[in-house]
Amino acid sequence: MRRFFVDIPQEMWRSYHWQIQNRIKTKEELKRYIRLTPEEEKGIYQTIDLYPMAITPYYLSLIDPEDPQDPIRLQAIPRAVEVEERVQSMGEPDPFREEGHIPGLTHRYPDRVLFTLTTFCAVYCRHCMRKRIFQEGERSRTKEEIDRFLEYVRRHEEIRDVLISGGEPLSVSNEKLEYVLSNLRRIPHVEILRIGTRLPVLAPQRFFDEELLRILEKYSPIWVNTHFNHPKEITEESAEAVERLLRHGVPVNNQTVLLKGVNDNPQVMLELMRSLLRIKVRPVYLFHCDPIKGAVHFRTSLEKGLEIMEYLRGRISGMGIPTYAVDLPGGRGKVPISPNYILSVAGDTYTFKSPLEGIVEYTIRDAEVY
Repeated sequence: MRRFFVDIPQEMWRSYHWQIQNRIKTKEELKRYIRLTPEEEKGIYQTIDLYPMAITPYYLSLIDPEDPQDPIRLQAIPRAVEVEERVQSMGEPDPFREEGHIPGLTHRYPDRVLFTLTTFCAVYCRHCMRKRIFQEGERSRTKEEIDRFLEYVRRHEEIRDVLISGGEPLSVSNEKLEYVLSNLRRIPHVEILRIGTRLPVLAPQRFFDEELLRILEKYSPIWVNTHFNHPKEITEESAEAVERLLRHGVPVNNQTVLLKGVNDNPQVMLELMRSLLRIKVRPVYLFHCDPIKGAVHFRTSLEKGLEIMEYLRGRISGMGIPTYAVDLPGGRGKVPISPNYILSVAGDTYTFKSPLEGIVEYTIRDAEVY
């Protein structure tokens, strides 16, 4: 789909650099393509110094200009609610205590470490869990900062899994990315490298770069975790980006965030999970929306998430059902939440609620009994 940009040559449209250089960042630019609602006009004006706007032409082209509640529009265009006193008072900039003594480094779990390589994003998603970094300007970590991070990983032999995130980590040059990956691969105790990127959704053209793909393949095993939130985000371009990653030995997992007005509908979520499997992306997590300052208006109840999870069960293969999880404040980790299908227990007999309707009694004994 090339809505709004039909006159752009195909070669330019498929260029990641063109997409980034032509991001829509002002109200005046955006009004060339979409008739803004009063809430959006006010929102862009009021958030510009706090939570700025940037939208790639590709992602903008997915918006239905006639629908004020379009799910892409809600994720990309600021609204005044972001800075309302009620919304600002209910969240925290960093509820998970990610900021530590080394800039960009979070070591929450014993065997895993997170490194935010940039503060830059192709699109500044309005629900972002790191919305606080919008105010830092657009930059990547310096070589000195990267070396400090690498030295920390070398000293901590319990670290086996490194997640490189941002911002957008794949917005850095191929040279800088290879510097990070090659040095991590020289650390004997590091087994898994993960990259958290939303570029398959926001600017899939990044993965049309064969040099990038060769770098990712060279330092395998590398896993890409991406972030599709709605079926509209799955396009020919995003499917091509995933296919290119897979052909270079890079598996792609997805982490969806449950967002009020965007995907808090069981049928929409089912369509998203089916579409992800169709393009060979594994749904791993459905995260409850975090209590982030400026984004709490996207939060639903836990009951809504459980309703969706119950709806998915029995309607899609188990490999298409993500783990519904809540990230606990204070950096206390993620906990899974699921519907309870055990209604009662009497000795060895369990009474289950079937996902295909009805009640089933099932006697289950330990093997030692037989």
